[in-house]
Amino acid sequence: MLVVGIHVWIGFLAFVFIMLALDLGVFHRKSHIVKIKEALIWSAIWISIAMLFNYGIYVYMGKEKAIEFLTGYVIEKSLSVDNLFVFIMIFSYFNVNPKFQHKILFWGILGALIMRAFFIFAGVALIAKFHWIIYIFGGFLVFTGIKMLFHKDEKIEPEKNLLVRLFKKFMPVTTEEQGDKFFVKIKGKTFATQLFIVLLLVEFTDLIFAVDSIPAILAITNDTFIIFTSNVFAILGLRALYFALAGITQYFHYLSYGLSAILVFVGVKMLIVDLYKIPIIYSLFGILGILIISVVFSLILPKTEEELID
Repeated sequence: MLVVGIHVWIGFLAFVFIMLALDLGVFHRKSHIVKIKEALIWSAIWISIAMLFNYGIYVYMGKEKAIEFLTGYVIEKSLSVDNLFVFIMIFSYFNVNPKFQHKILFWGILGALIMRAFFIFAGVALIAKFHWIIYIFGGFLVFTGIKMLFHKDEKIEPEKNLLVRLFKKFMPVTTEEQGDKFFVKIKGKTFATQLFIVLLLVEFTDLIFAVDSIPAILAITNDTFIIFTSNVFAILGLRALYFALAGITQYFHYLSYGLSAILVFVGVKMLIVDLYKIPIIYSLFGILGILIISVVFSLILPKTEEELID
């Protein structure tokens, strides 16, 4: 496992902090509806920054590390699209005002960065100490990929979510509209708002998806810096990607099959690692190929009007 200097870690974390501060404190200081044009511009900005960083890895760490970062970034970016489907259902279920959605996603993604960091360091440490765990991760990814094929139409039922039920036991929740606030005072008593319940569900959703995505990138590299940075860049661009794709994700109905195939592919890659190590460049092309095929099939074999309504 390649270890970069502490100054590199500090520099990267400082960059992330500055970008998040600019995002919420300057560019999105006031709650507003994020339109497709703005979302596309921000998506392009985040992808461009990620590619510039990838070029920096190529220059300072070499071609192999650059390909590892790019492959990890593509995996995390593609799997994050599945998050978007769930976010759309959560926001729709609670009828969240579009102008408040960015704030929820911002704080949700901030929490996701902390959770991902824990999963990444724990996963790398476990594989380094107990190599056989890689087979458990691999088998889990294959199982998850196959399961995804048969659970595409699951409905969101927040009232049955264990985290939400536990939270409501310790904190009263108001059902009245409270603007973009997460907590309010009513007659001297603190209440959580419906917006905070939505935030809890967003955090819980990312926690579940992290269980899939972190083992997937561990199949590509065991370099903690590469895993963490590729995850961070994929997550930082998730909000913009959500607003850019929220209205058209239903048209990419074969994408879920592609994501299933990617999980199975990287799972098999982990299971056979001691027999044959698939070159990283082949993994990159394989993952990109699966994504392209699923998108193309979605475009040439679109859903009927009745299916879109359903």
